[in-house]
Amino acid sequence: MGNRLSKIYTRTGDDGTTGLGDGTRVAKDSARVTAYGTVDEASSTLGVLLACDLPDDIRELLTAVQHQMFDLGGELCIPGHSAIHDADIDRLEQHLDRYNDDLPPLKDFILPGGGEAAARCHVARTVVRRAERDAVTLSHHDAVRPQAIRYLNRLSDLLFVLARVLARASGHGEVLWQHERRTR
Repeated sequence: MGNRLSKIYTRTGDDGTTGLGDGTRVAKDSARVTAYGTVDEASSTLGVLLACDLPDDIRELLTAVQHQMFDLGGELCIPGHSAIHDADIDRLEQHLDRYNDDLPPLKDFILPGGGEAAARCHVARTVVRRAERDAVTLSHHDAVRPQAIRYLNRLSDLLFVLARVLARASGHGEVLWQHERRTR
């Protein structure tokens, strides 16, 4: 197990820097810190979603994903570390295909909503997309394994599909964009 913190504040970050997992210090607004910070934020949105009443299979899946997001944050926090692998992405794709198979084909854009759990899932999806963008930005400056970016891309797709599933299961249904609405 890693280090145990007996004291939460260390004052070492008071100068605007933070320590990476390998011990090097970087600015708190560096692309690396932004990337793993957004992954942490995405994991937190999954925690908010998990606070909802969810079907057991979705709860189990999201809990497993939350653990992988912690691993991914570690990968981004420790230059050269690898924690997300092709098999992790394959598993996301299998879940994505399984849940998507039961949904009707999309004919319109879907707006975030469809009940509390679906709306929270949409928020998680958008934060995961931002984490993906931040990881891509980091990749322009430093090495980022392609598996990290692919994982985030697939996860946001999965969350979109799960939001659809949750909206339909809640009885609220999906909120479709009305492209031919009248302005008032």
